[in-house]
Amino acid sequence: MLAEKTVIGMLEDTKGVLPGSVYEELEKALVERRKKLTKKKTNKIINRLVKEFEEMQVDAGEAVGTVAAQSIGEPGTQMTLNTFHYAGVSEVNVTLGLPRMIEIVDARREPSTPMMTVYLREEYAEDEEVATRLARSIGRVILDDVARKVDVDVLDNVMRVELDKARLTELDLSPEEIVGATKSISKVEDVTTDSNVITYHFKDVNLKDIRRVTDRIRKKRLRGLKNITRVILKREEGEFIIYTEGSNLEDVLVMPEVDYRRTTTNSIVEIEEVLGLEAARMAIIREMMDTLEKGGLEVDMRHVMVVADMMTCDGKVKQIGRHGISGSKSSVLARASFEVTTKHLLQSSARGESDRLEGIIENVIIGQPIPLGTGMVKLSMKEAQ
Repeated sequence: MLAEKTVIGMLEDTKGVLPGSVYEELEKALVERRKKLTKKKTNKIINRLVKEFEEMQVDAGEAVGTVAAQSIGEPGTQMTLNTFHYAGVSEVNVTLGLPRMIEIVDARREPSTPMMTVYLREEYAEDEEVATRLARSIGRVILDDVARKVDVDVLDNVMRVELDKARLTELDLSPEEIVGATKSISKVEDVTTDSNVITYHFKDVNLKDIRRVTDRIRKKRLRGLKNITRVILKREEGEFIIYTEGSNLEDVLVMPEVDYRRTTTNSIVEIEEVLGLEAARMAIIREMMDTLEKGGLEVDMRHVMVVADMMTCDGKVKQIGRHGISGSKSSVLARASFEVTTKHLLQSSARGESDRLEGIIENVIIGQPIPLGTGMVKLSMKEAQ
């Protein structure tokens, strides 16, 4: 059996070799198992881990961008082209496969199927009543959702809405709440209620105005958060989880019942705006890895990390394309080789730009050795005096 000080002393030489997180994890594992280890076994474990770590290092001059593009792009051709899949829960439709990968690398401001996964704090996670109340407060409810029948009388300038009592009970809404939310809409002179029928009286309106006002009333948000159209409450692994169609991370995270550490959205730009750039970088990695894994593809996370680093290295999320990374390269020839060649060449000529030929693409174009691998080595000679 080894003493704790002995184990820590044996690890001392690896401090400058291994990253801090790896060193701490190794130290913790060896200290916990020191009763079963001998000095010889401990040294063997340390040496093997250091050797494997060093073998995984990228050599100087390796084309990591090209390797990453190949490693993601080649298996990516095997991904399904189906735009939508049911993921997480059967009722929520989200984009997966190749369309989702394109959304991520294009840094789309809004995904085609925005979705949130909302977790509750530990003290509320198993409370169905709290979870149901929270789901109701998040999900958007409009007048059309609770209306059984809508009649518009253009002669009398009124609109009558017959409410669905079952839906009102289910959503815990009252006619008075509906009146309170809709009576302030312009052109509405008066609102009256009779049992489950609400009548809206309009003033100073023509046919066009009636159509516009009735449409506004029917789509007026009675409850819920902006941009969230539907919520689904599910019990998974002993806790209640809320899935939403639509995303509003900023408003959801401030709710006292919500676990802000685990709640997330599939909108990377929204994560950047609410939580910052580092969170957006992690979201790019997570979303790309999840999409690849759901497609049955295995890609080393380090290749995805290279892409995420390039997309976020300038202080904001940028797409990989002519409006982002490829279009902002310093080399004229590199920019022109990607898309809209004539435009880049003309603009560069007008500005009087020069190309220092320091990258790969521009050297390939003019037929020079590329500054990678053996091409990085510069040989100079000093004449003997």
